[in-house]
Amino acid sequence: MIAGSKIGIAGAVGLAITLLAGCSVRLPGQPNESERWRAPAEITDFNQLYTQNCAGCHGVGGKLGAARSLNDPLYLAFVTDDTMRQAISKGRAGTNMPAFSEQAGGHLTDQQIELLVSGMRAHWSRPDDFKGVDLPRYSVDETATPATKSGPSAAVTNNISAKTSQTGDAPRGAATYKTFCSSCHGSNGDGGSAGSIVDPNFLNLVSDQGLRTTVVVGRADIGKPDWRGNVPGHPMSAQEINDVVAWLAARRQRTNVTVSKVDHSACLNMK
Repeated sequence: MIAGSKIGIAGAVGLAITLLAGCSVRLPGQPNESERWRAPAEITDFNQLYTQNCAGCHGVGGKLGAARSLNDPLYLAFVTDDTMRQAISKGRAGTNMPAFSEQAGGHLTDQQIELLVSGMRAHWSRPDDFKGVDLPRYSVDETATPATKSGPSAAVTNNISAKTSQTGDAPRGAATYKTFCSSCHGSNGDGGSAGSIVDPNFLNLVSDQGLRTTVVVGRADIGKPDWRGNVPGHPMSAQEINDVVAWLAARRQRTNVTVSKVDHSACLNMK
């Protein structure tokens, strides 16, 4: 009798599971499609890709990170798709920006890199805001700078340096700095309400192009004005931008460090 009851209960449970499965009813604890684990190469959602690969440095939602804000319509009007693609794929030599493409030792596919670029454009750009605005060149290597939907120009090199040492004048840049920057960063760049801009720890982690981008685009998320807003009614000219970047680059202190017989076991214990 008892055995028969157990068999009956088991049969009823089995029948119920079969019916639930047939009705596509999700059992408790069963993940839905969006919750299903996916291999890294299968992820195609922009928000997930950005959160997992970019937010740690560029901030949640593209703002207020240690690195440049990417959720910045002016920056996205200033930079080209190809420049962003190259930066994500190959990183930025001499900076903390690593390479993410599979070909360069990272884990993002070409499709995922394209999704990041197009996703930033779709979510954060406002190209109509800059129609008729004469944007400075992204790099002094550029040959043209028409503002378009995909950025100012396709003619941008992959060199991280803006070569300001050849086009900017550092001594003249000192005077330019005092005009446009000293009110926030101090008369010599080592203080002020916005802090030091000549700190060697900062300058050794940023390329000349990174300095140029900050001078032109600013950091709206932390109140740093762009090239038009430092002095009301007096936007910086192309030469003034080149000169102040050359002055900043000249403050950089290069250190050559020779490492030998490194105990790699110590690195394994670093967290």
